[in-house]
Amino acid sequence: MPRPPRILLAGGGTGGHVYPAVAIADAVKEIAPDAAIMFAGTRDRMEWEKVPEAGYEIRPITVSGVQRRLTAENLKFPFKLAKGMIDSFRLVGDFDPDVAVGTGGYVSGPVLLAATLRARPLVLQEQNAYAGLTNKLLSRRAAQVHIAFDEARDYLSNVPCILSGNPTRRALKEAARSEGRAHFDVPEEATLLLLTGGSLGSRALNDAMEAHYAALLEDHPELHILWQCGARYYDALSGRVETETGPGERMNLVKFIDRMDLAYAGADLALCRAGAITCSELMVTKTPSVLVPSPNVTEDHQTKNARSMEKEGAAVLLPEPELDDRFAGEVRDLLASEERRQQMARAAGQLARPDAARHIAHSVLSLAGWSGAGEREKKKREEGGNTET
Repeated sequence: MPRPPRILLAGGGTGGHVYPAVAIADAVKEIAPDAAIMFAGTRDRMEWEKVPEAGYEIRPITVSGVQRRLTAENLKFPFKLAKGMIDSFRLVGDFDPDVAVGTGGYVSGPVLLAATLRARPLVLQEQNAYAGLTNKLLSRRAAQVHIAFDEARDYLSNVPCILSGNPTRRALKEAARSEGRAHFDVPEEATLLLLTGGSLGSRALNDAMEAHYAALLEDHPELHILWQCGARYYDALSGRVETETGPGERMNLVKFIDRMDLAYAGADLALCRAGAITCSELMVTKTPSVLVPSPNVTEDHQTKNARSMEKEGAAVLLPEPELDDRFAGEVRDLLASEERRQQMARAAGQLARPDAARHIAHSVLSLAGWSGAGEREKKKREEGGNTET
């Protein structure tokens, strides 16, 4: 009897690398419940907490990035690289994966290189319109590269690319507008503006909203604002917002939103950064958006993500240097035009690939030689399922 498939996943450092890996793992387990899953990560990054929370085992790999300026830390890099390769070879030897999957981040480099040197098939998942350095370097060794934006092909020439989309949480597809409105105490007939600068918050977005929220609320009596400012900005902002407007039902300033599925479901318009996962969540939830790319990311990849969505009519790209001058006009215009927001929602929905995780999981299991994929999907179709393979 053939052994169950064994899948090794490497991706870490940020949520943009960790959450897609977890989503792929979840999809693999849904399709092949007996599959063995192992993650590789670093002890001081978020994967060390989030992967076990998702129910998966993780093994530590020694890894660090190279500082762009000359520092003493860079002198340790060759030794950490060597230790990381030793860790990675040991992990691949111990776990004996059928396929190795990488979703980006420094930890992907040594782990996936060790896997390919041991002749294991390699699958890469690139979240952004601009391919990251690790994925570009490893792509020539990959059996498959799954991309979320068609523009990524420009940076992965002569590599087999599959436009699969970014894996997103199932809850995003299942949340209802009425549920989102009830959760945040927003009337059904109101217009809800959602602002989020990510889990840590964004000073630029917070400053822009602070400068304009009072006028927006005055000009649009039906408007409600759900504003996730980030824990480090909350105390100062809550004092100023309360001083200027008093506690009001139409302004909801929070440190962190733990039910983003309900926030998207209830929102009529989102103002946010343009990270790859955020963009994919906006597509899946069909949320019209104003995207303000962070200028502090590698190769300005958030601008490329936002430009891709704007080109298809799903979002408005608002560069951060133009935020003060254009904020009021762009947001007011969109709040005033339900028809335009509906057009953007349709465009976002057309870009969405809600079954990305399952699609990638099928590819991974196929490369692993898992024989159950065909039979399970055949049974699903016979039962009336509509699963993408």
